[in-house]
Amino acid sequence: MMMGPVGSELTRILPSKGWVSVNFSELWKFRELLYFLTWRDVKVRYKQTVLGILWAVLQPLLTMVVFSIFFGKLAKVPSDGIPYPIFSYSGLVPWAFFATSLSQASNSVVASQNLIKKVYFPRLVIPLSSTLSALVDFAIAFAVLLVMMAFYGMMPTSRIFWLPFLLILTGVTSLGVSLWLTTLNVRYRDVRYVLPLMTQLWLVATPIAYPSSLMSENWRYVYALNPMVGVVDGFRWALLGTPYNPGSTFVVPTLAAIFILITGVIYFRRMEQSFADII
Repeated sequence: MMMGPVGSELTRILPSKGWVSVNFSELWKFRELLYFLTWRDVKVRYKQTVLGILWAVLQPLLTMVVFSIFFGKLAKVPSDGIPYPIFSYSGLVPWAFFATSLSQASNSVVASQNLIKKVYFPRLVIPLSSTLSALVDFAIAFAVLLVMMAFYGMMPTSRIFWLPFLLILTGVTSLGVSLWLTTLNVRYRDVRYVLPLMTQLWLVATPIAYPSSLMSENWRYVYALNPMVGVVDGFRWALLGTPYNPGSTFVVPTLAAIFILITGVIYFRRMEQSFADII
């Protein structure tokens, strides 16, 4: 029998059993921890770097230059009537947010093993903070995109109000995949070696260097099972006015992203009770 000091309450924390749901009220109670971990991830990522936060711009910008040379100039890949640098960079901006959050969040639980072993808090806070920290990079890269559009004499369309939803769709996708990967990474540490290859293949399977209109109509809905197809096409549609298919570009990717997130949360919550023992 456990007893606390006179007049005090004793709280006993027991591991969850079976398939458990997300305790949103508990997550809200730990919102300050979420803010602290998010800001910590931002500072750690650029600590003792020469260019600092400029890396958030250089990565998509240099990739855009390579794509423009090899795909735009040499391969003559169509760009839906948009200047190819703008076409490719507008796809790389949401992709950079996805790739950065995926890279950080997939290793977040293992990287926070000392904290997990010492203090109780909702473990879901860890990958969630890694995903939110990537928003800083997105904001900087998006500002550069607006400058590039002004340089080419282009203005965002009236559909720009869709961008927050598309940003949420990106976050839902990256968080869902990250929950799967970070949970698997606790038990199988070679996940971190598979991640770079998976990210590269996913990049090729996303219409960043080429328009999704090149995909035949018969395969369009299968192709849209990749949620990032909807994100990239949606960004270009909202900002640049490129062609848009509500069925394959909007509905299918959204349902796929929600499915990935729900299954990722279920798997994460099912396995988190053993994190401290395995790590």
